[in-house]
Amino acid sequence: MRLLVLGGTEFAGRAVVEAALGRGWEVTVLNRGRHRSPAGVRELRGDRTAPGGLDALADGEWDAVVDTWRLAPRAVRDAARLLRDRARRYVYVSSCSVYTWAPPAGYTEDAPVVEGAAPDADQTDYARDKRGGELAVLDAFGAERSVLVRAGLILGPHENVGRLPWWLARTARGGPVLAPGPRELPLQYVDVRDLAEWIVGAVEQELSGPFNLMSEQGHATMGELLEACVAATGSAAELRWTAPEVILDAGIAPWTELPVWVPPGTDMHDALHAADVSRAVGTGLVCRPVGETVADTWDWLRSVGGTAPLRSEAAVRGLDPEVETKVLGGA
Repeated sequence: MRLLVLGGTEFAGRAVVEAALGRGWEVTVLNRGRHRSPAGVRELRGDRTAPGGLDALADGEWDAVVDTWRLAPRAVRDAARLLRDRARRYVYVSSCSVYTWAPPAGYTEDAPVVEGAAPDADQTDYARDKRGGELAVLDAFGAERSVLVRAGLILGPHENVGRLPWWLARTARGGPVLAPGPRELPLQYVDVRDLAEWIVGAVEQELSGPFNLMSEQGHATMGELLEACVAATGSAAELRWTAPEVILDAGIAPWTELPVWVPPGTDMHDALHAADVSRAVGTGLVCRPVGETVADTWDWLRSVGGTAPLRSEAAVRGLDPEVETKVLGGA
């Protein structure tokens, strides 16, 4: 198989490259050269936001293209139009954010979606831009040659948003840890490597259409995630499970100040942790245990000096230590 990955050096794109190389594929990457590509790829240079940024793709044919672009849809449009006669399939890593807010628990790929930005639009907002990227791919490749990967929460090594790295750093610091309850709160996410393996499998199977791409509901719980963080770091952290109402009354923001966590019984929890993923599971999605994801992310984090290289505009800030101490004292 001949695969072209637009990007291919960070998080999801990097994982796809490594998964394809692991199957013996011939992999080409196009990027700006700001980060080192995995060994074994053919590297092309180009900035898809600049005039002539796709010139390096003037020649060549591929069995599939994988694109993880998240900003202005016109960048997806330009790449898809350029490659539509020289690639058999276009895989676009989109997001479950394209569904009209808030999708109910158990929503499938048939749930209503937002009105996307025009395929030739500049950057608007995340949901409309991702939907605009989908529309750009569909316009160039048609429904039969397009795969729309509507990913949810993505965790694992090389994460550049900082959700799991924040929890690992916090538990490594030790002491009492504000653990947002309930402990049994079901989570839904996907290890970036499992997402990547599904993507290369989708290319091999010649799949098409949209897919909700995350683990099955309740693949792990908040308790299992945080306990895995304590175990991986080997720290003496003490998880103090705190009721959702205490956290919310303190003005702590779910998802951003306490990454991954959103309170149960809310539209936000249903939207982020309760999608129907039977279509992806039925076509080969397999998700590894949460302990493996956490331990491997900790190993990677230590290998880069303990601080994740974050994408600044999307990085989570986590919970202020003073706020944590105050809430734990009050509780």
